Amino acid sequence: MSKVDVWQKLSLFNDYWNPRIVGELNGQCVKLAKFKGEFVWHKHDAEDELFYVLDGVLTIEFRDREVTLMPNELIVVPRGVEHRPVAKEEVSVMLFEPSATLNTGDAQGSLTRNSLEKI
Repeated sequence: MSKVDVWQKLSLFNDYWNPRIVGELNGQCVKLAKFKGEFVWHKHDAEDELFYVLDGVLTIEFRDREVTLMPNELIVVPRGVEHRPVAKEEVSVMLFEPSATLNTGDAQGSLTRNSLEKI
């Protein structure tokens, strides 16, 4: 058991849409990521996904609406709901999701990360 300095971990990388694992509990991963630009439309058929904004502004687009998250706000996207994260400027995010969750869900492509680095 050791504490995690979230800001120190975020300082270790500068790329976007490439989550890093900083903790694991009960089959869930705690991930940190930086986003900028538009991600791909996707859904996770078997997993819910939690986005917690640490810094910046993140918009989660849904087919019928969008939700804008400010620092210290979060949203849980239920399994099966199509969504697309969008960040006009850099945003730092903490994610909670099952360890088997693929970042692009059902939309595999160039942004898909099949294995994640633990930092």
